[in-house]
Amino acid sequence: MLFNSFSFLFFYLPIVLAGYFLLGRFARPLAPAAWLAAASLFFYGWWDVRYLPLLLASITVNYLGGRLIGACSGAARKRALVAALALNLCLLAWYKYANFFIDSVNAVAATAGAGTLAPLDIILPIGISFFTFTQIAFLVDCYRGEVREYRFIHYVLFVSYFPHLIAGPVLHHREMMPQFADPANVRPHAANFAIGLSIFVVGLAKKVLIADNLSPLAIPVFAAGAQPTLIEAWIGVLAYTFQLYFDFSGYSDMAIGLSRLFGVKLPLNFNSPYKAANIADFWRRWHMTLSRFLRDYLYIALGGSRRGQVMRYRNLMLTMLLGGLWHGAGWTFVIWGGLHGLYLVLQQAWQQLFGPAKGRWWPGLLTFLAVMLAWIFFRAPDVPTAWDILGALFGANGVSLPRALENHAAALAQWGWQPAFDGIRWIQLAGPGLPVLLAAIWLAFRAPNTQEIFCHYEPCIEKIFQPGQLGRRAFQWRPTRRWSLGFAALFVACIFGMNRVTEFLYFQF
Repeated sequence: MLFNSFSFLFFYLPIVLAGYFLLGRFARPLAPAAWLAAASLFFYGWWDVRYLPLLLASITVNYLGGRLIGACSGAARKRALVAALALNLCLLAWYKYANFFIDSVNAVAATAGAGTLAPLDIILPIGISFFTFTQIAFLVDCYRGEVREYRFIHYVLFVSYFPHLIAGPVLHHREMMPQFADPANVRPHAANFAIGLSIFVVGLAKKVLIADNLSPLAIPVFAAGAQPTLIEAWIGVLAYTFQLYFDFSGYSDMAIGLSRLFGVKLPLNFNSPYKAANIADFWRRWHMTLSRFLRDYLYIALGGSRRGQVMRYRNLMLTMLLGGLWHGAGWTFVIWGGLHGLYLVLQQAWQQLFGPAKGRWWPGLLTFLAVMLAWIFFRAPDVPTAWDILGALFGANGVSLPRALENHAAALAQWGWQPAFDGIRWIQLAGPGLPVLLAAIWLAFRAPNTQEIFCHYEPCIEKIFQPGQLGRRAFQWRPTRRWSLGFAALFVACIFGMNRVTEFLYFQF
């Protein structure tokens, strides 16, 4: 069940909301949380009910592991933590990386002429990375003595909460438990509905009207053996760069809006990353809760910057390599993570030598181009295809003009140009793809983001913006008739655009 589907919008969500608030009015205090947890488990089981027992087993084992860690002290406390972490990492390694390991071994064996291993019949459970990392953070917080609330129903809800379960954000126990236990949240509030639905519509529009219309431009370029020419490669890579941006931004907004309907604020997970001034700033803005997790539970655990610059560079590289592997089991993801690790190392070295490049235009452009080139490996089905697309961006596959310009061949010939007109083999120039791509570029770099639009109403846990810091008051949302009519029209446009329901790109991680 997708957020951008009719079954979710007109069946699942109204029933869950009605049950939650009815139980909040007439039942015991824990009943609304139990209802929402059961609804979240149903939401997960809708994808593939075979893996619902796996999720429940993971929740139960980690809950008991957290209680055990909290009850122990000294060396026993650390042993309990290590055992619980090992169970989670083994689960993730089996489902996500077992076949990657076998494929890598088989590739080496084939080169040496040795026998190969048979692949395992493993289907990746959806959302396993997110609910595993969420529980790893819980276990570490238990070890640090930062967990104060252990009610099982609230823990089940904390892990399975449907707005975040499939594609994040990665939640912290201490941020969510007080909200689940707050009796004020089981009463409907008009403000929460107005803000939540408006943010949800913004996210739905990003997904349906922008990201889904960019997909046809990107898919043919990244097909194995496509060999795009220069113009095709640039259009396809830019299309994917902004498709992923608006797809993930849209999901993040929809998750925040849905959660706000229940009176619960989620952490901010997306903050205009293509406006970043450098690569470190990019990672403070893109998938912010994952960046926080990697920093707090991996980079700092490796030693951070406490042991000198060389060790700092090593820790940055290891963190990003593991972050790449978290996104997917493949060498393309390893290369993607390694590129971002290299970017971070180069940025840190530059700052050590020359200081930060503040107030200049080129660092932001360089950051965007570096991110865009790394996305090629993130999206490509294999490394050879990624290298082919990368070469095509620089003309390695030749240059062909669109066939739609063939009528201008005579005029071009007068200038001594004899171009081929077999390019753009898969783009309908009269379709919505190219105009949507241009609009997406403008929106990503120039338009206010969701947090700026709703800055007066604190849409997330973090309060990043102060209303007085922002200009353009006309773009700051308020509960007025004009804004209501505008968002109603936008919602109707999304409904008519939902003729092809597509998954969110981050669901595969």
